[in-house]
Amino acid sequence: MRVYVPLTLPGLAEAHRTGKLGSGPLVAYAVTPALREWYLSDDIEELEYAALSRAALASLRQLAAGEPGALRRRVVVAVDVPDGTAMPDPDRGLDPAALGEVRVTGPVPLAKAAAVHVDAADAETDVAAAITALRAADDGDDDAQFVVDGAEDHELLWYATQEIPALVGLA
Repeated sequence: MRVYVPLTLPGLAEAHRTGKLGSGPLVAYAVTPALREWYLSDDIEELEYAALSRAALASLRQLAAGEPGALRRRVVVAVDVPDGTAMPDPDRGLDPAALGEVRVTGPVPLAKAAAVHVDAADAETDVAAAITALRAADDGDDDAQFVVDGAEDHELLWYATQEIPALVGLA
């Protein structure tokens, strides 16, 4: 099963250093039944993109909660995990905040990563603004949501796993 793990550049550097994305349980995003129902599509590529987008928002939240000096770039690692190791929380159902969210049990080796998705440098200003507006957007402020959406308008760039050492050199 393909899952999308939200990180930051310092988190990616740590994963590169240790060789694993976490010891589990790990929060990730995937094509879940709730995401399928919400997105109303059977196109797997569209659904995978929706899961990636949910992970990018979670990365934004990690940036908001994390190191103030870290580069303001969202990071998502696409990784394949064995079926049955990534499960949605059945109690959250169609909770909009939990769409596509799964818990991955056990350690996730970085070697299982298929790709890394990272913001380009030109997204940093919008990502920084979104971090500042995130709390107000969560409280229903439409203007703040517009600012958060501005960061989401930036497409994450695709990187091969062999490029991780160069990416963590940015951190």
